[in-house]
Amino acid sequence: MTTHQAFFHTYGYAAAFFLVLLEDFAVPSPGELVLIGTSLVASQGGLHILPLLLLAWAGAVIGDNIGFAIGHFGGMRLLLRYGRRLGLTHERLDRVHRFFDRFGGEVVLVARFVQGARQLNGIVAGSAGMSWRRFFIYNAIGAALWVGAWGYGVYALGKRFFNYLPLIERSALYLAVAATVLSVAAVTWWWWRRRVRARSGSGWEADD
Repeated sequence: MTTHQAFFHTYGYAAAFFLVLLEDFAVPSPGELVLIGTSLVASQGGLHILPLLLLAWAGAVIGDNIGFAIGHFGGMRLLLRYGRRLGLTHERLDRVHRFFDRFGGEVVLVARFVQGARQLNGIVAGSAGMSWRRFFIYNAIGAALWVGAWGYGVYALGKRFFNYLPLIERSALYLAVAATVLSVAAVTWWWWRRRVRARSGSGWEADD
């Protein structure tokens, strides 16, 4: 038994919960890798898959909600204080708020599968003023899909997982690209509708 396997056999359940939790509010942690590793151990009989998946899901949901609280209670001040270096202004943050009001649920759902976005998901949603109830619902669904894909999916494949890993990585990349394209299209559509309405309103005022 390798060192990693021994660790997962001994601490697998706790590791899946706590490391996924930490990763999900931007604390450097190999949460996804631990979920994959513990699921592989479970496929060989070293752990029970159901409690493992439930603990990983709970860690993901709690971690993202901690991130949401950080964003909700302090994220806006931090973004306004340090975001100017990245070109973030009040006007741009207002646009982010309006975007989350309309498409925030879909963004939260898809971000779970995108490296980087997953870790900042809750903080951004909280700082953007998204309602907690809506965030919680979409985040819980996204976490269930993510845990199902990387947890039960790896468990089902077992040792064959590494044979399929290149295909899985390519699929994840295509999913990230598709999510980005859809997000850009949604923003473009929203901006175009806003411009049309603004021009329409100006036209009526000019006629009067």
